[in-house]
Amino acid sequence: MMAKTVLIVDDDPTQRRLLQAVVEREGFNAAMAESGEAALELVQHANGGARLDVCLLDLMMPGGLDGLETLEQLVRIAPQIPVLVLTSQGGIETVVKAMRTGARDFIVKPASPERIVVSIRNALKVGELEGEVKRLKKTAGGELTFADMIAAAPPMRHVVRLGERAATSNIPILILGESGVGKELIARAIQGGSQRAGLPFVTVNCGAIPENLVESILFGHEKGSFTGASAKHLGKFQEANGGTLFLDEVGELPLDMQVKLLRALQEGEIDPVGSKRPIKVDVRIISATNRDLAELVKEGRFREDLFYRLNVFPIEVPPLRERIEDLPLLVDHFIARFNAQESRRVQGCTPETLAMLKAFGWPGNVRQLENAVFRAVVLCESDRLAPHDFPQISGVMPALPEPTAEDHAQAEAGAAQPAPRHGDGDAPVSVLDNDGQLRTLEEIERDLIQFAIEVYAGHMSEVARRLGIGRSTLYRKVREHDLEVAASRSA
Repeated sequence: MMAKTVLIVDDDPTQRRLLQAVVEREGFNAAMAESGEAALELVQHANGGARLDVCLLDLMMPGGLDGLETLEQLVRIAPQIPVLVLTSQGGIETVVKAMRTGARDFIVKPASPERIVVSIRNALKVGELEGEVKRLKKTAGGELTFADMIAAAPPMRHVVRLGERAATSNIPILILGESGVGKELIARAIQGGSQRAGLPFVTVNCGAIPENLVESILFGHEKGSFTGASAKHLGKFQEANGGTLFLDEVGELPLDMQVKLLRALQEGEIDPVGSKRPIKVDVRIISATNRDLAELVKEGRFREDLFYRLNVFPIEVPPLRERIEDLPLLVDHFIARFNAQESRRVQGCTPETLAMLKAFGWPGNVRQLENAVFRAVVLCESDRLAPHDFPQISGVMPALPEPTAEDHAQAEAGAAQPAPRHGDGDAPVSVLDNDGQLRTLEEIERDLIQFAIEVYAGHMSEVARRLGIGRSTLYRKVREHDLEVAASRSA
């Protein structure tokens, strides 16, 4: 996690240096301003890019803007930044005026470093709690937007552009991507950026509904329409009326339900089980799947007409391994959330931890990262997450072996690489199978990696260099392909 930044506003250069020493000793960054005007300028620039997390403001400043006037403007233009006021005049009237204006805390000079640090940490903790409450309210109210998402990586910026365009109309959207990439979050952001923001957002996991209940859950039923129907039940379509219906894992729907879903999409009306007449509904449909629907169509397991109806505006969400630039910000976000939920005070993670997380393959994508950070925050016994706080990650990452005597001898001799175990033409990797057909990319990759391990005598650094990949990627692929490396050296 990036260190928090404390803005210090004081006209006395000695006081600024003392406060700077206090905050930096605690691991915070310090930004300095010698006047109210300079502070406001810094905050306005921060709103456009760099981040300020807390402000320490001296109330007794001569010049154009005094402390209270500066406080009033700070609260107006940057209400998200908690302001802690400091003054040598601690009269009750001054305290009341500052707190009414919007100060988060009041510190009387001279204050001990411990008092200042406690006030800063309390303000940050309250900020995390407020941020979590705000996130929950926006999610529950259907007002989550793309501005609330972490999407700085180029592949995600493309997703955001598509989502923002799609939000301006009622066009059917199909969100594609692996499990755990955040397809529902994209769907919620599309609703939050549309005219249906604030209206119902109803999620249906099509793969989790028992087959005999799909029709009732989607379209509803009348009282007495079947055994056990003791009361009238509104289906998900009627619950979402006026808003958005998110059909997650739509590829899991049974074929007979696909027919009824197609009719509901085409006609804008549904037939509840046992009802004598259809019911009109106004619903925006966003569907999602981690399956290849086109392949399911070829196999006869998904209706072609429904596929074309849903796949009007496809959006493909990249897996976490393809947007690894977002991982540090995602980790920060999850740490702040779980700090608030679990009353923890984790400040971030060590550089070694971040490097380990970046090197991991994340087959479960953002959902797996979220759960891993949650567990690490609970396990953490210091103020920063260490590799051992991620046993499920560090436990599968191969440990780097100690250099052998042969390695040292090669290094001293200036050897650039180990001698290949085979000649260039020995044991080539074929791209064709026995029938003369192209082999799959996975099979070729597996054989190529195994061949390289054998050729370079198990020297994994050289294997990775020759294949043009990182060592962590090489080890991950060794695990994925279940390759034999026990007899090879892994230096």
